[in-house]
Amino acid sequence: MDYKRIFKNKENENVFIKKTIPVTGSAEKAVLNRKGNVIFNSGDFETARRIFMTTGYTDGLARVGDHYSSKDQYLDALRMYWIAPDRTKAEPIIIKLSHIIQSLIKEDQNNE
Repeated sequence: MDYKRIFKNKENENVFIKKTIPVTGSAEKAVLNRKGNVIFNSGDFETARRIFMTTGYTDGLARVGDHYSSKDQYLDALRMYWIAPDRTKAEPIIIKLSHIIQSLIKEDQNNE
């Protein structure tokens, strides 16, 4: 398994989790969510992610997390599941990452 690829943060952000700032008007939110769904279905996952982050659309964020997970981008998936919040989908990734960290610690201890 390529650990460096798993932990690589493609956005070069200084934070792991960004909080959503929901749009105030429900009509505006509905329009943006529909647009985000169309964009997501067309394959532009990053633009859809930005829209869903803006509106706080939890189902959309979880679907973006599913996309990341299918591409083995576990930290990005975890971030989306955590914000959604979808702890059911986040927990297996947390367990997987904790096993990776334990393996890295053991490997480091064996190299000392």
